[in-house]
Amino acid sequence: MNSYLKHLSSLSLGLLMTGFTFAQADREAKGLNFASRSEVIGQHGMVATSHPLATQIGLDILKQGGNAIDAAIAVNAATGLMEPTGNGIGGDLFAIIWHEKSQKLYAINASGRSPLGLSYEGLLAELDAIDRESIPSYHLLSVSVPGAVDGWFELHKKFGSLPMKDILKSPIDYAVNGFPVTEAISMRWRSSVPFLKTQPGAFESTFTIDGRGPRKGEIFKNPDLGNTLRLLAEKGRDAFYEGEIAQEIDRWMKEQGGYLRYEDFKNHHSEWIEPVSTNYRGYDVYQVGGNVQGTAVLQMLNILEGFDLASMGFGTAETLHAYIETKKLVYEDRAKHYADPDFQNVPYDILLSKDYAAERRQLIGEKAMSDMSTGVEVIENGDTVYLTTADSEGNMVSLIQSNFRGMGTGFVVPGLGFSFQNRGELFSTDPRHPNVYQPGKRPFHTIIPGFVMKGGKPFLSYGNMGGAYQPIGHVSILTNIIDFGMNVQEAGDASRWDHSGSSKPTGSVADHLTTTGQVNVESGIRYEVVRQLRAKGHKVEVGNSFFGRYQGILKDQENGVYYGASESRVDGQAAGY
Repeated sequence: MNSYLKHLSSLSLGLLMTGFTFAQADREAKGLNFASRSEVIGQHGMVATSHPLATQIGLDILKQGGNAIDAAIAVNAATGLMEPTGNGIGGDLFAIIWHEKSQKLYAINASGRSPLGLSYEGLLAELDAIDRESIPSYHLLSVSVPGAVDGWFELHKKFGSLPMKDILKSPIDYAVNGFPVTEAISMRWRSSVPFLKTQPGAFESTFTIDGRGPRKGEIFKNPDLGNTLRLLAEKGRDAFYEGEIAQEIDRWMKEQGGYLRYEDFKNHHSEWIEPVSTNYRGYDVYQVGGNVQGTAVLQMLNILEGFDLASMGFGTAETLHAYIETKKLVYEDRAKHYADPDFQNVPYDILLSKDYAAERRQLIGEKAMSDMSTGVEVIENGDTVYLTTADSEGNMVSLIQSNFRGMGTGFVVPGLGFSFQNRGELFSTDPRHPNVYQPGKRPFHTIIPGFVMKGGKPFLSYGNMGGAYQPIGHVSILTNIIDFGMNVQEAGDASRWDHSGSSKPTGSVADHLTTTGQVNVESGIRYEVVRQLRAKGHKVEVGNSFFGRYQGILKDQENGVYYGASESRVDGQAAGY
């Protein structure tokens, strides 16, 4: 063997010994290896959340004999404490659940409604008094009934196994005894405090240390939230919606001039619903519809199915152009049709049809479009947490929960330990709009849990936070896996894109896109591609956007294991056993 062949043989052996294969080398050469770390693999259970301590709480629940539903509730209670910059029991919740025993997929809409005592005319009068045309973010007008707690108890009643006192034990302990604040959460927390501590109520005494947000590594305690969670563990959901918590909120709202009342809480209920779905290249993709933007994911996939993305290549100008133009088309439908199904019939038969997708796809040309509206006759950034759990029985939970704008409104009823969401901001004030404000109505929501089935079996539970970005993130993750062959961690680590400037569900029915909008890409997208997109008429900037945060659990049916992934850009963790 000559020296050259000996060198190749030695190199090949070395690569194989380090776990590197020529297939991986080929993927590297094509720019398809993006993983910041390996997937996490577990046989008996998996938890993926945006906070490492919350992930450990979920694993502990599974190891104690709890199921994926119990773990999801415990994790959500913990993230509401540890990541108040994104969620909490003053917000809403949506979830999709695969229940192994019944071999069925379930979905729950646990979003709250607007106050019954505030009429449309009353809202307009309030807005006139403050010289506003839309509902302001940090005002009592933006507060709707918090739905998350009822969502927990509905999930527990239908699927739970451990007692609620066991599920909430660790979050209560951390609330009373404290936890170390992580880096990314500290940054957002400290930036929120200067404004929110001026809000009426107990924000400063509840959420600050000496009047400021906690620094990285500082121990933070929220004993008021611990007491509220203890009350829920002992007395159940009625303590929140019909007992002393609802009564205290009613009293405080009256004092402050707000409109939420005891009756709004007493009348609140979550709703078990059928998820909406489409098939994308043999995979059945499920989302929550109605007043939630999950339908946009399915519409985008229907349009993109007509493109050979695998041949076009990941991160190319051709592929990104198809993504961006598809998003622009679908978000015009999103702006006009997604609304509370109790008040509006969402035209799913048209929006989710393959024929409608083909019709809309024909509008995509070589140049960026700058003038478009919905194709159906009419009859943005938020902070959130996404989490997913799976257990040894095969149950899987995809759950998302949010305050909407970071720490919500900043209105904290003294002694309760949580801030109210400002989700009511997302109503339209146009009386012709399906999403127009009405008493007792659920506003438009950006938060979406995702789930994918393959051959009638669970394949992927996944989601990402990020306000209006979320459908873009869902589509990117799925096409990264299905079209570009990435694993569940690579799919989240791969460079991302965003587009803003589309019409919004809070606007008028007459609104439509009149510019090409703004495209932002992460720095991993080659600058040659940026130049090519600009040549197509896109306004493109590198960075300077929020590209969401992702978690996912993939079920390997053949080997009987779970693959877990979490966001590499911030504090998340996936862990299994």
